[in-house]
Amino acid sequence: MPEQPIYNERELLQRVAVGDQDAFARIFETYRQKLYTYLLRITKSEVVAEDILVDVFMKLWIGREMLIRIENLDGFLHKVAYNKAMDFFKTTARHARLQQVYAQRISGQAERSLEDWLIDEECRRILHNAINQLPPQRKLIYTLSREQGLTHEEIARALNLSRNTVKSTIMAATRSISEYLQKNYPGNAAFSCLFFLA
Repeated sequence: MPEQPIYNERELLQRVAVGDQDAFARIFETYRQKLYTYLLRITKSEVVAEDILVDVFMKLWIGREMLIRIENLDGFLHKVAYNKAMDFFKTTARHARLQQVYAQRISGQAERSLEDWLIDEECRRILHNAINQLPPQRKLIYTLSREQGLTHEEIARALNLSRNTVKSTIMAATRSISEYLQKNYPGNAAFSCLFFLA
């Protein structure tokens, strides 16, 4: 049976276009698993699929003013995800070492080598600056998630917050970091950091 479209999608897109984070979170939750599964089929890597998924929604939020022009959100998201996956493969093809590490990642031989190799010292410095500009609680939650590897549930318990609050805070932090990078570090370094932000 075909999947039913998100309720009143047009209204949600209009709300996101003017900055409604709750509407954006609803769209994210509706399409997250479907897009992740699609990307996993293409990339054969959980890490890469998750990275691209976050990037797709990050770009969706950054370009939210254009959402009212989208007629078919499901098709649009899948097209963006596909294009970003192809961009990833083009990048790996241009870099022999990256291609080798990616192959190791797929076979399970290199647990974190892909991310560690790509984010070089310059990118680490840029990301450090971007994270430091976050408000204290947002920075704490983001750091616990992305750097310490805690789950949303673990962070929620530790800080006595709801899981939804943790999730929305991480999304807001990611968006803030993305906007900071694009504003302060235009060029290839910022692009690399944005692509592997997650």
